[in-house]
Amino acid sequence: MLHINNIEVVYSDVIFVLRGVSLSVRDGQIVSMLGANGAGKSTTLKAISGLLRAQQGEVTRGSVEWHGERIDNKTPDEIVRMGIVQMLEGRPLFQHLTVEENLRAGALFRTTSEASLGRDLDEVYEYFPRLLEFRRRTAGYLSGGEQQMVVIGRALMAKPKLMLLDEPSLGLAPLLAQAIFQVIRRINAESGVSMLIVEQNAHVALATAAHAYVMESGRIVLNGPAEQLAQNADIKNFYLGLTQADERKSYRDAKHYKRRKRWLG
Repeated sequence: MLHINNIEVVYSDVIFVLRGVSLSVRDGQIVSMLGANGAGKSTTLKAISGLLRAQQGEVTRGSVEWHGERIDNKTPDEIVRMGIVQMLEGRPLFQHLTVEENLRAGALFRTTSEASLGRDLDEVYEYFPRLLEFRRRTAGYLSGGEQQMVVIGRALMAKPKLMLLDEPSLGLAPLLAQAIFQVIRRINAESGVSMLIVEQNAHVALATAAHAYVMESGRIVLNGPAEQLAQNADIKNFYLGLTQADERKSYRDAKHYKRRKRWLG
């Protein structure tokens, strides 16, 4: 359903961030993107959602296609109406509004009845029962995990076909991060929503996704079934932490020339 074809992204006409990135997400599939800070993962999501322009970014080569239709030339609101919704990093909320008002904001672009909105809210509360308890509470007073629930719930209110999740476990305690990903898997299984997840917690990302991509310096350097990548020696060493601390170097510096040549083609 989603195909990114060899795209390059430039900020302010001079800063190259993505260099020939290609990836795909199938209908109903969960795909993860791994990589260090600055690798280009969030930029890839913004190239899909149309948010690059807000940061003076532009897709200068290649294309982003949704069901065969090119969308990298469309506005963010057009892309949302097509069924692609991005959950931004950092849990951005309307801090002064209540939980339920934040959730309703996700459906503002839809023309629907109050009864239908009520059913959608009930669905969100089923996934996140704590939000039902706090629905009248001002969002700015919630904990980080509760705010993350609101952000995901608000995205669900848009009735997405594809969710772009940027660091859903960022800043959360391990048990809470696992709980969030359990809900993500449940949403995918019950609603059939496809998901492209940017995540630095490689353990949970590989356990959740069917397919995964590894990104470095604006390039895809490795991809394959998530279960297979979890057994890859390099992934174990540099993303799963299964090596001696004094041996850990940067992922890029540790690659032998022949291996890097094979990965980068």
